[in-house]
Amino acid sequence: MEHSVQKRGLLNWLILLVLGSAQAVAAVYAHSATGLVASAFVGLGFLVAIVSYFQMRLEEREQLEQMEIDELKRKTVSETIFTEAAPDTFPARRAREQFEKYVVPVFSALLFLLQVGAAYALWRHVADDRPSDAQRATLVMALNGLFALVFYQFGKYTAVLARLEKQRLLRPQASYLLLGALLSLLTSLAEVAGWLGHPKIDPAVGKVLIIVLAVVAAENLITLVLEIYRPRVKGQAEHPLYESRLVGLLGQPGGLITTLAQALDYQFGFKVSETWFYKFLERALPALILVQFGLLIASSCFVFVEPGEQVLLERFGQPVAGREILNPGPHFKWPWPIDRVYRYQTDRIQTFTVGLVHDEAAEKERTLLWTKSHAKEEFNMLVASKEGSTNLTGGEQAVPVNLLAVNVPVQYKVKDLRAFAYGHANASELLQRIANAEVTRYLVSVDLDELMTTGRRKAGQELQRRIQEKADAMGLGVEVLFVGLHGIHPPVKAAPDFERVVAALLEKDATNLIAKAYAATNVLVARGLAAKKTNEAEAYRSSSVAAAEGTAGRFTNQLAAYKASPEVYTLRSQLDTLGRAMASARTYVLSVTNTHGVAILNLEEKLRKDLLDVMLPASGQK
Repeated sequence: MEHSVQKRGLLNWLILLVLGSAQAVAAVYAHSATGLVASAFVGLGFLVAIVSYFQMRLEEREQLEQMEIDELKRKTVSETIFTEAAPDTFPARRAREQFEKYVVPVFSALLFLLQVGAAYALWRHVADDRPSDAQRATLVMALNGLFALVFYQFGKYTAVLARLEKQRLLRPQASYLLLGALLSLLTSLAEVAGWLGHPKIDPAVGKVLIIVLAVVAAENLITLVLEIYRPRVKGQAEHPLYESRLVGLLGQPGGLITTLAQALDYQFGFKVSETWFYKFLERALPALILVQFGLLIASSCFVFVEPGEQVLLERFGQPVAGREILNPGPHFKWPWPIDRVYRYQTDRIQTFTVGLVHDEAAEKERTLLWTKSHAKEEFNMLVASKEGSTNLTGGEQAVPVNLLAVNVPVQYKVKDLRAFAYGHANASELLQRIANAEVTRYLVSVDLDELMTTGRRKAGQELQRRIQEKADAMGLGVEVLFVGLHGIHPPVKAAPDFERVVAALLEKDATNLIAKAYAATNVLVARGLAAKKTNEAEAYRSSSVAAAEGTAGRFTNQLAAYKASPEVYTLRSQLDTLGRAMASARTYVLSVTNTHGVAILNLEEKLRKDLLDVMLPASGQK
């Protein structure tokens, strides 16, 4: 029987190698994520099977060696040479011990690394996987159905043989063979779902299996750590480190209780499975599972709709007549999966933005500059310009358009849930596409300067009207509440040049205003000075004419007076001239002629020379 067990072990790892390779080729050919993960499990099972096969060979050699030693003991007269045998006497035992002491732990650690690496690589590959066509899916369905049959037949036979013959090293091989049957069946079902028009089921199942692979890796690591602290019982067969209890559970779900009992007995070193609590739990576990399953099904019969939301009720994928929409409050329905509900926040105002991709870190900045991007990604929009086309070199003309980065928030809410949910596959995404198209169409018809200054409110209202009309025409069942234009600015790369143009325009306007102020001020001053000069000239003319007329009139009168009395006129003229000449002169009068007069002069005031040069008369003269 020992040779039969060894042949079974050899055949098992050969089957895992051949079928695992074929399964991997078929998965790559059909782009089957589930099949690829299944082939990874089978590949790891091949490594486990080949190590367990070599360990079986070592144990068989040890048994043959022990049988030979026992036979020699019976035939030899003196048994002293065997009572204290040297270590070299049992080479097969030493080889088995060395294998279990060094090779098995190293292989278990290597298996852990392979499991982690496979889970990481497969997760990245499944994210980029694409569905296969119908022809390839059909081929993979047939092949995996055949693989599942072969895996199950050999795995079931190996599991029964391991239990009857008490061959613990056959258990890992049986577990991976039965797991291969289960995974092959899942691969076939995933391809059937894709063939029926549900391609997303295959990558979803693949991701679930990758998570299972990661859990198996974690179990392997925990087993390695616990093996250090496990109590050793003499004569107890050790559990292979590379055997995964989780894989055995998945491959043979019916042996859950037995597997758990064996794990507890092995880990704690005593018969935990023989305690009263464990026996009670073993008897009551099916009933507890049924009760929990019943409670779970019963809990799915009640639906509580929160305020501000509505729920769509479907029965076998179709709306329930008369109860398509459930309003806030408690409701009763048939259990899952007969009835299903889909929740929508119909009263909540939903928002999306056209023109950029939000960046939470940049949005926290309070100062927004044109020269610095404040979003993860900004889209440049074409905006019209009223300026005429500019002539370039070579006779070409520049198109009168500009680039502009805009931030257009659109707020809406669902007003017709049935139209919103059933009218289109993704009404929210379609509304965003409509808004993007209408914003692009509107911007090419408005002027850049008007849009950036006084036209924002008008633009927002016009865009709201256009988006609402388009949404109503397509039956989206939404109400557009607000469309705004925030953060309008030139592209970040062109912002410095745009700022220089704006600065030049502002400088031109400032210069014009300064010139107008200067002109307004100096023209008025010049006009005032001109009026003053004109008035002064008129006054001087009038004064001169009047003086000349007066002089002319006086000369006529003087001539008449002179003719009447020449001597009197001459004397009077002389006296009059003398009086006018002496009007501002200092005069000294000496009234005594017979005494020496004393003249007191104030030298602090400068006197006129003509007065000092006057000759005083002698004392005897009059």
